[in-house]
Amino acid sequence: MPKLNWFNPIHWLSLGFGTGLAPKAPGTFGTLVGIPFVYLITQLTWQWQLIALILATIIGIFLCQYTAKAMGEHDHPSIVWDEIVGYGFAMFALPFEAIWLIAAFILFRLFDIWKPGPIGWSDKKLTGGTGIMMDDVLAGILTTAILHIAAYFL
Repeated sequence: MPKLNWFNPIHWLSLGFGTGLAPKAPGTFGTLVGIPFVYLITQLTWQWQLIALILATIIGIFLCQYTAKAMGEHDHPSIVWDEIVGYGFAMFALPFEAIWLIAAFILFRLFDIWKPGPIGWSDKKLTGGTGIMMDDVLAGILTTAILHIAAYFL
């Protein structure tokens, strides 16, 4: 893996504290690292959750762009900050309870892998850090929309 520096906090964050280096399913392991982040944001009001997620997305654009450039590859599978933030969007304004964590995890990973509609479009058309982040943000938004609709009917 080219030009990674473990003493560089930007690389460390982009790689999900090293979980992105898992030989199989790095995005899944990166999403699991998002659970403590989700716990922290679910303690906030929905307004502050949204602000935290937007800030994490903006920061992620720069983190992911910087690390991708160092690695010489756009959206290398080991860059998982986008999965961490995407999972945060998936859990937006939902309670930190096992049923929601599991449902959000499964739906988010399915949408991130399958990339339906605008998720796939953003993955193909957007470049740089924005392109790395946006397909996961959109997968998280689609996930949370479905879960909020389900919660309404339950």
